[in-house]
Amino acid sequence: MFWRTRSQPGPGRPPIGAEICKLIARMSCENPTWGSPRIMSELAGSQSLRRHRAQIHGPRSQAAVATLAHVPGESHGRQVACDSFTVPTATFRTLYVMVIMLHEHRRVVHFNVTEHPTAEWAAQQIVQALPEDTAPRFLFRDNDGTYGQAFQDRVKSLGIEVVQTAPHSPWQNPYCERLIGSIRRDCLDHVIVLGERHLTWMLKRYFDYYHTARCHLSLDRNSPEPREVELPELGPVRSIPMVGGLHHPRNRPGC
Repeated sequence: MFWRTRSQPGPGRPPIGAEICKLIARMSCENPTWGSPRIMSELAGSQSLRRHRAQIHGPRSQAAVATLAHVPGESHGRQVACDSFTVPTATFRTLYVMVIMLHEHRRVVHFNVTEHPTAEWAAQQIVQALPEDTAPRFLFRDNDGTYGQAFQDRVKSLGIEVVQTAPHSPWQNPYCERLIGSIRRDCLDHVIVLGERHLTWMLKRYFDYYHTARCHLSLDRNSPEPREVELPELGPVRSIPMVGGLHHPRNRPGC
């Protein structure tokens, strides 16, 4: 009787108010691709929100990669990564997208789209993304044939040391691989790309959302451009459509 009394469950978490429950259901309906961690980050809430979500069944998201190629003694602020991926269009053309991102704050500093990638084109993207006075020390890349001799010479002239991943080892460049997965799941999997201009237009709007509104667990549930936590007392929570209405993050109360 003594141990049965001692093992009785405690009061548990405090209940969630009806208004918050309605907001959780509304956010999950407006953003069917969002999971519980994304909604929890938007609301700065607890994990008990899962039972209050609207039941929308869809494909499961890909698990995030867990391994990061790390250079001992160097902060992420001095590391960048680049990677490329392909996008098919409505007319069965294949477009190539190159993204360059800073490890620090997960910020995408440059991207570009082309139908005919070359080493010279890739080298020009590095110059545009990383001016000589802001060039980092390390650049992570894979073994893509686009990074030819012209690319290697330009990177070397900027004083950047290249860290090349092992063949068939995408987990050694996890930030860029995770970014490309997010671009596909959050944007490109839901639209039909008409051409190069249309893809550039869509990616510009996605990166605006990615930098200012998309929550990152590694950034303490904040975005690369930090947002302030705003209490409910400041006004009602409104949603603002972004990326052509694919996502509806919260707007500032009262705006």
